Amino acid sequence: MNDTVRIYHNARCSKSRSACALLAEKGVPTEIVEYLKTPPSRDELIAVLAALGLGAGDIVRKGEDIYKSDYKGRSLSEDEWLDALVAHPILIERPIALRSGRAVIGRPPEKVLELL
Repeated sequence: MNDTVRIYHNARCSKSRSACALLAEKGVPTEIVEYLKTPPSRDELIAVLAALGLGAGDIVRKGEDIYKSDYKGRSLSEDEWLDALVAHPILIERPIALRSGRAVIGRPPEKVLELL
């Protein structure tokens, strides 16, 4: 089984770059989605979360300035977190790799190898 791994990638993130490099070293066909340039839709995020087995609040990057200024200390519903992630894709944890209906957050980057 050698199907493509789709990876939500931020080129400025060392973990994301390392995950992409690991996949390239293994010769895995990879579709790189620079999610800050091409943010996922709400439906796409819902599908990613289902593959991860996580809720929207579980993939929020709490170190980001927008989180600290707009969301820290707030209790949001799943729908509200989805709205926040769509509005501010910088809040989405990275990298996220998907293959064959399964997904992992590449932290550490070696986690992406679990999809192989």
